Amino acid sequence: MHAFKKIKNADTLLSGGDTASRKVVLEIADRTLDKLDSYTRIRSIMRLEGDILHVGKRTWDLSKKRHIYLFGAGKACNHMAMAVDHVLGSRLTRGIAIVKIREEADTFQKTDVFVGGHPLPNEEGLRAARQIIEIVDAAGPEDLFIAVMSGGSSALMSCPADGLTLQDEIDTTDVMLKSGAGIYEINAVRRHISALNGGMLAKRIRDVGAELIGIGISDAVGTPATTDISVPYAAYKSTPIGPDATTLEDARAAIVNFDVVDKLPKRVVDYLMSAGPDKETPKAFPDNTYFLLNTLPDSCIYAQQVCREMGIPSMILTSFLEGESKDAGVFFASIAREIQTYGNPIKPPCVLLSSGEVTTQILDSSVIRGHGGPGQEMTTSFAIAAVKTSGACLLSVDSEGTDGTATVAGGITDSSSSAAASARGISLYQTLREHSCFEALEAIGSAVFTGNTGTNLCDLNILYVPAMGEY
Repeated sequence: MHAFKKIKNADTLLSGGDTASRKVVLEIADRTLDKLDSYTRIRSIMRLEGDILHVGKRTWDLSKKRHIYLFGAGKACNHMAMAVDHVLGSRLTRGIAIVKIREEADTFQKTDVFVGGHPLPNEEGLRAARQIIEIVDAAGPEDLFIAVMSGGSSALMSCPADGLTLQDEIDTTDVMLKSGAGIYEINAVRRHISALNGGMLAKRIRDVGAELIGIGISDAVGTPATTDISVPYAAYKSTPIGPDATTLEDARAAIVNFDVVDKLPKRVVDYLMSAGPDKETPKAFPDNTYFLLNTLPDSCIYAQQVCREMGIPSMILTSFLEGESKDAGVFFASIAREIQTYGNPIKPPCVLLSSGEVTTQILDSSVIRGHGGPGQEMTTSFAIAAVKTSGACLLSVDSEGTDGTATVAGGITDSSSSAAASARGISLYQTLREHSCFEALEAIGSAVFTGNTGTNLCDLNILYVPAMGEY
């Protein structure tokens, strides 16, 4: 049996339901997440030989640097920052890493770890951001900054622009996440009310004349798959260290189009609507050196590699998946039925892979009766619609290890999950209405727990469909 490295509660997940289908899906997910671990990815391109730091195909003579600083933020920051900290050792002057969850296994030599807030910012993230600003503002041309960034940095490295407060950032993030807006629109608003995000950290480093090496993971829908990660990535953008593709006009359009003008803090609306060109985020950093470890399509590509190794036919359906999470669950169930009944678009047994970032619209927070996230809502919805497709099994996880407001990565359900819920007196329809999918999935042994995975590529969805008659 496959020895699971990333999925911590595999025994529970395999204790019920369509076990054979679950084994297939869980092994694909586990092996894919292992291939994506950023600690291994960074160590494969970074090494220190004497005074010479090698990062990919570039080198830096550290004897010519006065100070070397490491900054990191994001949901994959634990592993990313550890990799750089372990390579540099005593050569590192100081590091600051802002993570979502600190794990007991995390070990650092010269790096201070702060637990920021995600999806909503918190005081500790703000405290870390202010220390970063103090270090940068005291630096000069002889200093080197290495920054490791992944998705989630907008909330974790929270530092409001002048005139705004941390509570303004918290309230703005909360409103935008529940508005039905996509991540591009949400980021357009968040980045333009921040003193560090949207490239403002890189601008600060540039303004003092210091050098920046950026290492990132891109979870943006539409970013092409990676190729040779040892080659500097010229098209790097967004997060606190790269040029920002969103604009003030995008931010203004988002708050109008998603009808949140009256829900956002008045200070934020006034700030965005009156901001002049000097408040725009930077659009280019030609002197910085960037490396991109992984992008969103990589998860499907690596998962398909695993399927080949396992001898299972597979198809990448899309790496652009967006929209309402519960609707996506119904869609995947309908595809599973088509596959099993008619063999379209691929004959069973087979695996369909997808990635992207579905969202959950919550118009009235008073209806919430529990915890959950888009991956859990997708698999709960799938469970209802998949009862007519024997053995069909869907896993949906937020690849960094936490989905929405729950401490689990997501969920896994199959054609028997709805009956399992009913046997425990659980209505999956009510669960979806009350946004309490975590409690329901946990009760039927279908909430997937990983902890920090070392990557952050939004949602990974794996659908297995056996041939009719296998169950």
